[in-house]
Amino acid sequence: MKIDKMTSMLKPPQIQKRLKVFLCVLTLGFLSANQVKGQQEDFPYNLTDSTKNREMSEAMRRVFDNHPSPLNAENELYSQFKYTQLRGFDYGAKDATISRRDPSKIIFENGKYYVWYTKRDTGVPPIGANRAAEATEEIPSTDWDLAEIWYATSTDGFTWEEKGVAVKRPEKPQPGWRAVATPDILKFKGKYYLYYQAFVEVSGLKGDYCPIGMAYSDSPEGPWTVVNKEVLPTGNKGAWDQFAVQDPTPLVHNGKIYMYYKSAFNRPGTVWSGIGLAIAENPMGPFKRHALNPVQNSGHEICFFPFKGGVASLVIRDGPEHFTIQYAEDWVNFKVVAITEMMPIGPNAYIPDAFEDNENGRGITWGISHFRNVRGTNGKMYSELARFDCDLSLDVHDPKMKEHNNLWPPEDYYRWGLSEAQRDRIEEANKQLLQKK
Repeated sequence: MKIDKMTSMLKPPQIQKRLKVFLCVLTLGFLSANQVKGQQEDFPYNLTDSTKNREMSEAMRRVFDNHPSPLNAENELYSQFKYTQLRGFDYGAKDATISRRDPSKIIFENGKYYVWYTKRDTGVPPIGANRAAEATEEIPSTDWDLAEIWYATSTDGFTWEEKGVAVKRPEKPQPGWRAVATPDILKFKGKYYLYYQAFVEVSGLKGDYCPIGMAYSDSPEGPWTVVNKEVLPTGNKGAWDQFAVQDPTPLVHNGKIYMYYKSAFNRPGTVWSGIGLAIAENPMGPFKRHALNPVQNSGHEICFFPFKGGVASLVIRDGPEHFTIQYAEDWVNFKVVAITEMMPIGPNAYIPDAFEDNENGRGITWGISHFRNVRGTNGKMYSELARFDCDLSLDVHDPKMKEHNNLWPPEDYYRWGLSEAQRDRIEEANKQLLQKK
């Protein structure tokens, strides 16, 4: 109601005039207070549907624009990760001569789960990438050098039975003659396809350089027929992925094969790791790289899964957006939708709808990753497969998986203490400061 109309109902005129002045002053004071606060009321204590429509700081705007929910507990793409040691895998004398790492997606066929992974079984441990020139046909340079692709099955996801080798190293000079590693599985039109890193030189000799190779089968049990070509070659000279395409991760979208992959670039400067995308009509290619590559600016080992109409990914270890979960409605332009901790290393997941192409991805609840710093009996490091569980699913609501602010013992912090060189630097700085006085 306007002030003139309110005061016109009152008599005598003197009261009308005084009340009008009072209401004007009151209104102007209210407006002035809100002008100081940016022409709007304080940010509300309780969130409502209209909260996201207000003017706000860049930090608050990011939360409402990028995240499914500003609250971790209500964000379907936020989770903590829980780990379980797997049963059924034999690591021999645990002297770093046997190593398993880089698992594929898990699929469920024939009443059991299947997983493929990198296995190295050599007589001696790796000597290190810095000594790659000394590697031989019996002496590996890295944890994945001289490796082959093996597979295992399980009925519960915790206890596994190793079945044997799936893809052996082919004869030289076929792609993968030095090592076949980091596999991932695709099921497309009733057939099965394994994509993997196909090394044609000793890892570490010039870098960790390789293209993508592939084998196919009519059954997850094999036998697997190796395709004697690079299914996804390295990039053009001078391109960010000119030397290596790694971690092949195939999904089905719009009836096509969407292959996400990693490459490290910017050498000899500080190495930057990004994620690319290549698309093909046929599992055997040809794959065409996306014009906007890299499509992610971070990530080392990667895991992608359909979610609603788009695709989500775990972005782990490397880059400015590491330890995040990201989402792209169009499968290309990714946004950070959650930041978490203790993410799995080298993970892949059980993704029931990875190949269904139904625009209704349900997410994931568990998978397999690896620990790459297991200390052997001789002090050498090797890798072991492990199970991780999470709640990144539309069909599960597990509040315990949504908790955060985990507390670790002080010893876990102190063991990352200062080096001797850092202590010397600090001591010298203190000495110079005291001398100035």
